[in-house]
Amino acid sequence: MAQVNETAKTQHTPAMATAETEAPKKKSKGFQIALVVLVLVGGTFGFTKYIHALHHEETDDAQIDANISPVIPRTSGYVTEVRVKDNQKVKKGDTLVILDNRNEQIQVAQAQAQLTAAQSSLGVAQANTSASKSNIATYEANVSTADAQIEAAKVTLNRATQDYDRYANLIKDHTITQQQFEQAEASKLTAERQLQVLMDQKHAATRQTAAAKSQSNATGQQISVASATIQQRQADLDNAKLNLSYTVIVAPEDGLISKVNVQVGQYLTAGQSLFSVVLDTNPWVVANFKETQLSKMRINQKVTVHVDAYSGHDFEATLTSFSPATGARFALLPPDNASGNFVKVVQRLPVKIEFTGNDPLVKQLRPGMNVDVDVHID
Repeated sequence: MAQVNETAKTQHTPAMATAETEAPKKKSKGFQIALVVLVLVGGTFGFTKYIHALHHEETDDAQIDANISPVIPRTSGYVTEVRVKDNQKVKKGDTLVILDNRNEQIQVAQAQAQLTAAQSSLGVAQANTSASKSNIATYEANVSTADAQIEAAKVTLNRATQDYDRYANLIKDHTITQQQFEQAEASKLTAERQLQVLMDQKHAATRQTAAAKSQSNATGQQISVASATIQQRQADLDNAKLNLSYTVIVAPEDGLISKVNVQVGQYLTAGQSLFSVVLDTNPWVVANFKETQLSKMRINQKVTVHVDAYSGHDFEATLTSFSPATGARFALLPPDNASGNFVKVVQRLPVKIEFTGNDPLVKQLRPGMNVDVDVHID
């Protein structure tokens, strides 16, 4: 029995040895084939990336951006009505929030009353000016009449004086009677008194004319003051109406409302930021490229944009502008290498990229979305 077992062992040993020898050879050959395949795939991938890098500059440090307009009240007051909700689409001029406007309405009424009073004052001043002008005309006519009467009185006095002188010579020769001489003397004295009265009347009329002209100048100044007061009251009224209009907060442009954190009864102060409106305009991309990537980048170069939200979709775009400074220079606390130990850090420069074409998905993009940017530098 032992001999049979030894014979069986002797018969199976060569076959088993052959199998054990061929197994490592097969494993080694398979490993070599896999290694060659990996090298070929890796080499092909690396060569493709190298060729792509010669003609493209890429970055994933990029986001969608858009115009965002804050909604800020221009006057203070209590909220009486909120007419929008979160994420609501609005048109330019749509009412967003209404404030209590009773105080502003009172101010408008007061300004209107003051304007009416100023207009009445102007009417009175104009009436006084018209009366002064009428008085001036009357007094000037009186002066003209007095001048004519004075000329006539002078003629009468001259004739009376000549008669008196002639009668004075004749009375010496007793050619005329004493009565005739006395009559000539009386006529002369009467003419002199008449001329003096007329002269006094002229002086009075002249003084009245001067006074009327002075009053007219004063009323003219009153008109100027009243006109200036009207302009001031009109400005006050316009300002009151403007403040009244500020109690209705409207949308500055078409767009989407952000989170609305305003409640009825809340007190708002002028200049307080309430919420924002993302304007309904084409968004753009702000990509932050390393400074070592900028040597071949130029304005108007073609750009392919991949948005994480729309995987697999290529957005066509164009490089439109470069930032005037790196992002670090616009930081709240920009680095100052002179103040400490210097450590060189590669800086990034923001680049603006605008979408081209009429891709409908562009309207669906939202500010802050992450994107990958591929600039065709050839």
